[in-house]
Amino acid sequence: MTDPRPIRRALISVSDKTGLAELGQALADRGVELISTGGTASALRDAGLEVIDVAELTGFPEMMDGRVKTLHPMVHGGLLALRDDPAHQADLEQHRIGEIDLLVVNLYPFEATVAAGADYDTCIENIDIGGPAMIRAAAKNHAHVAVVVDTEDYDRLLGDMDQHDGATCAKFRRKLAQIAYARTAAYDAAVSTWMADAIGVDTPRRRAVAGTLAQSLRYGENPHQRAAFYVDGSDRPGVATATQHQGKELSYNNINDTDAAFELVSEFAPEDGPACAIIKHANPCGVARGATLREAYSRAFDCDRTSAFGGIIALNQTLDGATAEEITSIFTEVVIAPDADEAARAVFAGKKNLRLLTTGALADPRAAALTVRQVSGGLLVQDKDTGTLSPDDLKVVTRRAPSDAELADLLFAWTVAKHVKSNAIIYVKDGATVGVGAGQMSRVDSTRIAARKAADMAETLGLPVPLTQGSVVASDAFFPFADGLVTAAEAGATALIQPGGSMRDEEVIAAADAAGLAMVFTGMRHFRH
Repeated sequence: MTDPRPIRRALISVSDKTGLAELGQALADRGVELISTGGTASALRDAGLEVIDVAELTGFPEMMDGRVKTLHPMVHGGLLALRDDPAHQADLEQHRIGEIDLLVVNLYPFEATVAAGADYDTCIENIDIGGPAMIRAAAKNHAHVAVVVDTEDYDRLLGDMDQHDGATCAKFRRKLAQIAYARTAAYDAAVSTWMADAIGVDTPRRRAVAGTLAQSLRYGENPHQRAAFYVDGSDRPGVATATQHQGKELSYNNINDTDAAFELVSEFAPEDGPACAIIKHANPCGVARGATLREAYSRAFDCDRTSAFGGIIALNQTLDGATAEEITSIFTEVVIAPDADEAARAVFAGKKNLRLLTTGALADPRAAALTVRQVSGGLLVQDKDTGTLSPDDLKVVTRRAPSDAELADLLFAWTVAKHVKSNAIIYVKDGATVGVGAGQMSRVDSTRIAARKAADMAETLGLPVPLTQGSVVASDAFFPFADGLVTAAEAGATALIQPGGSMRDEEVIAAADAAGLAMVFTGMRHFRH
């Protein structure tokens, strides 16, 4: 690869005009001839710069509402010609094609157009054709041509040119080419994903997934694993879009757990009252409502104080000073909330290792989205679990129906179960979890673990009876045998919610009746693996 390559002519065509005038001036100051199109050329001229129109270069005007302007041998020949190939050089001379040493292109704002809710035809018109074609041409010929597709690379380009007397080095051009191909790939992924949704194709033949680097991480789940955090450009409130006000950078596990916490607390609308979720290792160790945010946090904390140490706290309302004071009584990794008032920020300012994130809003738990998980050799893609229930969706299957208080707790427990790793069992009393059993291979083991942890916490709190006494229980999937239900009854539960659908449903229902329990079926399960 010839190194370095001097830049004498640059073609600039950008939708995002950020930094355009400054870049154009800097290139002109370095003796670079500028070629441009349409609005970009006008902006450069407005900045007092001399510009050659692409139409002048090609001998053809822009046509078809700008759809055809750069798709021409005078452009692509200048980008693709090998400078060290005599035959290519002869072709350039024969056809009077000038070399283009630098391409600066950012694409029509297709992703932003879709995000704004534009109609089908408008989205189609915002699919760039000439831009990706030029980008790919220049990136292929990176041995001789530099290609810049992101505004944040303008200063790096100028810096590399200054280091090499107006040229670019091979290492830098390779890096730019990789970035360019990733950009066109992400762009095509956005177009294909949007179109599949627009025309109702649920399982397209090819599925493209793309992201933009948000943060290089110190390591992954463990120190020997490399990791990074990429964002997909959606505007869903959460860890990816949050503002971090203090504390060191989030780790891989912090991001994963904070996402789990915020998605769970977003199930509880602020207008329905304060709610708090405490997460440890992607599972809730306490979730509660309260008359105040401080009370909601305290009640969630009292579900499992041991696990809450070093956990992630998510709140559904603006964090206030009193709640912040309560939170700082133990070590906490991250607190995430829609907002935080000045008093809360002042309290947290004294805890330099505590990360405070604000999101501006809660996530919509009912908004359609896809989840993607990599497996060896492939991707598993599914709809996000947006399943919700109302009292009318429940089927009472026991002789005794749940009371109004039990019903409210059953629905609360069911909402939490959606966010607990299967097999999941959740004990709830008066709008707060009192025992959580997660991720066990046997459902009865989850039932026992949750009851045991509740008994341990009752002892810690100095209570005379287990926290599960008078509680309700949610199971994310059906009870395959009656043993889990019997264990819950022995722990003091009075009502259960579960999907139903087991071959032994009648046996389980009979056991519930024998124990005097109320039980409802949902017809919906919430596996979370």
